[in-house]
Amino acid sequence: MKGKEKLQLKITSNMNEVIKKAAEVVKQGGIIIYPTDTAFGIGCRIDKEDAIDKLFSIRERPINKATPVLFSSFEMVKEFVTTIPEDVIPLLEKYWPGALTVILPADIQKVPSLVRGGGLGIGCRIPNHEIPLQIISSIGVPIIGTSANFAGGPTPYIMADIDPRLMSLVDLVVPGVTNVQKESTVIDCTQNPWKILRNGAVIL
Repeated sequence: MKGKEKLQLKITSNMNEVIKKAAEVVKQGGIIIYPTDTAFGIGCRIDKEDAIDKLFSIRERPINKATPVLFSSFEMVKEFVTTIPEDVIPLLEKYWPGALTVILPADIQKVPSLVRGGGLGIGCRIPNHEIPLQIISSIGVPIIGTSANFAGGPTPYIMADIDPRLMSLVDLVVPGVTNVQKESTVIDCTQNPWKILRNGAVIL
């Protein structure tokens, strides 16, 4: 199907069935576009390197630029990082789920180099949105949560903002709405004290 036809099909489908289908696509190594609380994202599971390679190629994203990762729980985050600084835990308890991305030391045995941008950290976030949370919970693995745009393009906050060319390149487009419609705040907690890298929806 063409991207537009795929999108129309998903809009007229039952949302529970769409989420179930999205989880199956991701589980099998596919790439989806989906809504989050902040913006529309494009993603795949982070333990399938061929899927990650394809996602970077589709988005024309530089391989040295790390990509944010979405999780469904604090316990899942712990599985993919080596440590969480004590002074950061109160921030996570206050702002997760929500629009705060926290860069933590990655378990490099579990987090592919492309996801880390060749570095040692991983940008973690638990979104405050039922669709990605259900998808991630269903497959049991975090997914990439970068913006659904071509590298350098505008962030899509509503479905109409998504480039039809990009939609035609993915395996599934999940319809929905975003409720924050602003980029997440990003803090780097691989250094002490932690540092704000991007001011966004969460004011620190």
